Amino acid sequence: MRCFGTDGVRGRVGQAPMTVDFALKLASAAARVLAPAGGRVLIGKDTRLSGYLFESALEAGFVAAGVDVMLIGPLPTPGIAYMTQRLGCSFGVVISASHNPYEDNGIKFFDATGSKLSDEIEALIERSIDEPVITQESQHLGRAVRIDRSRTQYQEFCASTIPAGMNLRGFKIVIDCANGAGYKVAPRVLADLGAEIVPIGCSPNGRNINDGCGSTAPELLQLTVPGVRAQVGMALDGDGDRVVMVDELGRCVDGDQLLYILATARHAAGQIKGPVVGTVMSNLGLEHALAERGVEFRRAQVGDRHVLSMLNETGGTLGGETSGHILCLDKTTTGDGLVSALQVLAVMKSTGAGLAELTAPMRRYPQVLLNVRVAGRFDPMTKPSVLAVVDAVQRRFEGRGRIVLRASGTEPVIRVMVEGYDAGMVKKGAREIAAAVEAAAGPGAAVGGEVAAGHPAAGEPPTGQAGAGQPALDTDASIDEADSQTWAGLAVTGRRS
Repeated sequence: MRCFGTDGVRGRVGQAPMTVDFALKLASAAARVLAPAGGRVLIGKDTRLSGYLFESALEAGFVAAGVDVMLIGPLPTPGIAYMTQRLGCSFGVVISASHNPYEDNGIKFFDATGSKLSDEIEALIERSIDEPVITQESQHLGRAVRIDRSRTQYQEFCASTIPAGMNLRGFKIVIDCANGAGYKVAPRVLADLGAEIVPIGCSPNGRNINDGCGSTAPELLQLTVPGVRAQVGMALDGDGDRVVMVDELGRCVDGDQLLYILATARHAAGQIKGPVVGTVMSNLGLEHALAERGVEFRRAQVGDRHVLSMLNETGGTLGGETSGHILCLDKTTTGDGLVSALQVLAVMKSTGAGLAELTAPMRRYPQVLLNVRVAGRFDPMTKPSVLAVVDAVQRRFEGRGRIVLRASGTEPVIRVMVEGYDAGMVKKGAREIAAAVEAAAGPGAAVGGEVAAGHPAAGEPPTGQAGAGQPALDTDASIDEADSQTWAGLAVTGRRS
């Protein structure tokens, strides 16, 4: 059966596949493939109430299969990746649905090196799920042990990723942990480094993860930072692998801008390796700002898996997505919100500059995303009428705009994304292309409204909505990894002449 998506197994708790019996079968199948002769597995989770349920089911399946289990409790996903390798485990398991609401949950795996499983290994596990659950004889059963206090090893690792001898004394930092997996370790790391911290979103109750807090809802953070006169704020998502930050003026700094800060700092220090990798949805302003400084930039498909693949292919070490999923491969094997934030804080400390100053040279281009709902599978790039409108809009930009058409991989929708230097021109172009797609799709097609911004970028009001006359930005709610599996076939990138 097919159960793995682009980031493990995920769904609504109590509905397939997120049920107790499935978790038990999945544990048995994973043990069969990843530790056939026995071994050791690390299990971590976020703060969802259902985490207890799946933790117990997975523990039972692994122990029955003869695999020893180490239970570390709530810890960010990248912390599980690190500790899996640090503790010499055969593989690691994370119980989390990332930025989804508490009603959802998920299960994903890391191999012994702390890296995500390959598609081939996931396929082997899937083929084993329908086989009978393994129960070894008593003398071959695994054992289970809780190692909650071992999380301090991950805290020490995170602190070690900034330059030796550096501290954060003199910084007042507002930290929003989304009431999620980072609520214990993130504040402690910052405090241990000498920062004065103001915690919000650090009181999980099992049901409030990502609820009006965290990287997908940073409005409270944006109000709090200037309200308490902090230098900076940072917001993790529910499983701690993403981060967005807030400058001293209360303006949100997204993943594209954080990537710009890190790339330019490393370039200036002669420490950058290979190209910087973003995605097809990364703001065109990032590409242009890096080009002005002689930094090569490439685009992968949406999803950290694709960014990681391109980094490995090109020898790069720095990449990320607008959502705040940043990859610093010279520090970690996977996206780590806390580590990424520490790298930015280190730049602030070494330069004496605030986020507002560091992001000022990057102009964030206006961007509009429209969804065209269609009756069935539809490729707009086979329609001359659509191509004609796309070409006309692209010519108007004179090399200073970009158009992306994508078919969603999760619903019958064509994504129309347009960005450029002029907000009015961007909005007009997006509507023209969407109308052409709607007409070409035939009966049943309909253009939806603009997708609202998930969080305002620097220079936009801290309300979660686009400012007057400003187009909305792409968000995780509409741009997800699954979308990258099916493409309408066009990604036109404008370049300066």
